[in-house]
Amino acid sequence: MWKTILRRILIMIPELFILSVLVFLLAKAMPGDPFTGSINPRLSPAQVHHLMELHGLYDPWYQQYWNWIVHLFHGDLGISYEYTEPVVDLIKQRGANTLWLALFTMILTYGIGLPLGIYAGRHEGKFQDTLVRIYTYVTMSIPFFVVLVIGIWIFGYTLNWFPTSGSISPQASGLGGSILSRLGHIILPGLLGALFGTVNIVQYLRSEVIDAKHSDYVRTARSKGVPMKDVYRHHIFRNSLLPIAAFAGYSITGLLGGSIFTEMVFSYPGMGLLFLNAINFRDYTVITALVLLYGFLNLLGTLLSDIALSIVDPRVRVE
Repeated sequence: MWKTILRRILIMIPELFILSVLVFLLAKAMPGDPFTGSINPRLSPAQVHHLMELHGLYDPWYQQYWNWIVHLFHGDLGISYEYTEPVVDLIKQRGANTLWLALFTMILTYGIGLPLGIYAGRHEGKFQDTLVRIYTYVTMSIPFFVVLVIGIWIFGYTLNWFPTSGSISPQASGLGGSILSRLGHIILPGLLGALFGTVNIVQYLRSEVIDAKHSDYVRTARSKGVPMKDVYRHHIFRNSLLPIAAFAGYSITGLLGGSIFTEMVFSYPGMGLLFLNAINFRDYTVITALVLLYGFLNLLGTLLSDIALSIVDPRVRVE
């Protein structure tokens, strides 16, 4: 298993290199520049030219790429043109907000999805199963963006139960107050995100439970007089978790990347909103850093999924 993990990590190195080249070239291919009209509309063409020259944007692309890579290995991702802050500091600030939201969403997603999937599969064809399937069909049929807008309108503006923007209230004081304020800001977006995130988990798990119920090893266990609750605990549930384990790594890293829709609607200062603003303002340093980070998270998600699958399924460890 450890040899497989080491081999996968070594394969990630050339993949990240190729990704960095593609990301850098695509960012440079974007029309316009980061200085015209975004930072100061009153800048003259001569001032824009001076800024472009000062930041080396007139240098050949390979020279710009080399300078970027050298700084990258020293932990320097450059300075944001729009925010005039180091990109590393921006990612740390926004990444902390996204991490809070991602963890809360993940806990709710699996806390809701796993029991519902097992419950629906265990009561296949019954009224309980029908209710769960209606929930998944309705959730899939409504666009996520629409649900976010309706949710913030009802629970944020009409009922005034939850904050509608930001990540922490300026009035929060002390560690306890900051935690409670941050929790209040992530409850509504986390819950709405979890309701949509549970759909795939419920459907996969329900299907796996139903397949496992009709398998030969379950019929053998039942014929030996094993109670049904023990069959579910030791046979059906463990084998049904295989696709969920493979899906977990991708879902974790996907949440850490930030949800652009959620953060845009709630004005939540996370990674997704930072990425959207960087595209709007042609902030090349932020764009290249975030896309490279997303690519790394995607590769890491694949690795985590394989590790989780090997923990759940001993056959993977043997192979």
